[in-house]
Amino acid sequence: FSYECDADLICHKLLIEFAKTKDLTSAVKKCMEEIEGAFSVVGITKNGEFFAFKDPKGIRPLCAGHGQDGKIFAFSSETVGLDINGFERNFEVEPGEIVMVSENGFERKKLMNEKHKAFCAFEFAYFARPDSRFNEKYVYEIREEFGRNLVKENQDVVKEADIILSLPETGDDSAMGAHEESGLRWERASRRHRYVTERAFILLNKERYATIDKKINILASKVKGKRIIITEDSVVRGDTTKVVIEKLRRMGAKKVHLFVTFPRIIGPCFYGIDMATYGQLIGSKHTPEEIAKIIGADSVRYQSIENFVKATGLSREQLCLACVTGEYPTPLAQKIADEMKKRFLEGYEETGRLYEIEEAFQQT
Repeated sequence: FSYECDADLICHKLLIEFAKTKDLTSAVKKCMEEIEGAFSVVGITKNGEFFAFKDPKGIRPLCAGHGQDGKIFAFSSETVGLDINGFERNFEVEPGEIVMVSENGFERKKLMNEKHKAFCAFEFAYFARPDSRFNEKYVYEIREEFGRNLVKENQDVVKEADIILSLPETGDDSAMGAHEESGLRWERASRRHRYVTERAFILLNKERYATIDKKINILASKVKGKRIIITEDSVVRGDTTKVVIEKLRRMGAKKVHLFVTFPRIIGPCFYGIDMATYGQLIGSKHTPEEIAKIIGADSVRYQSIENFVKATGLSREQLCLACVTGEYPTPLAQKIADEMKKRFLEGYEETGRLYEIEEAFQQT
């Protein structure tokens, strides 16, 4: 069977296996064994059994918590979901674990125990809210460390810069870290339109440029004649930074350098982030020097993978870094990525997400 919605597929598989054994734990284990990819699932049966489970690699976050009276239990993809609803966090659901809920609380059972985990590194740079916690550290603290790392790695640029400018809002925390490490003023001269909520990198080209232009306003008098370091969480297609840099140039910025907290993205994601073709990723076909020319920057400086990993508090073996290394944690994703990269380099024109293209599966 085939579905466009991954949740529908998982539900179907779960029901098939449950019908065979009438045992939820066995059905969930079959899902873990036979479904490849990222999934953090919360469900409830017709008998009122409340449960949650996570894929064996632990690619996406999922935490559990309880209400103030200790009688209400909840799951959330991030700790902030518990915080804002008055719940106290109990634990992060482990990779390959099922958690059952009863009036007595949580019952945890490990169904699969893979040696290498693969928590999504992009959560730290962009996807997660800054007020969420991973490994007892707030995400904003980790992003501040990213900013400090970039300053340490790029002293040649820092010595000649006048101000730091962040691309709101995911560039703000790294700007604070860069400011603290360098002593340069963090000039709040880029302002985000709070009512433009679309995410630029998931829109179509025409919509994307219009959205970016409306979304970020630059305060001209604050940037004229200045040598600027922009802090940005990531560069996917390069559209946002290109539009912003064009604005800065028009407003008289003397120099513009881009500091990027997430290492250069060279490959698609098959695990829930909508960047699923090589052709749409500016980093898959261009060096940092070439990217700088394309977006109009004087230079583009990416944080090193080593320092990125160190700042997260996890080891390289605990993270999914596939989009920046080309090494995927699941075998089918690796096969599709390798085959389609070969075709991309040979001039193949992608017509959709790689996992939706029939040709991508012909060599797997």
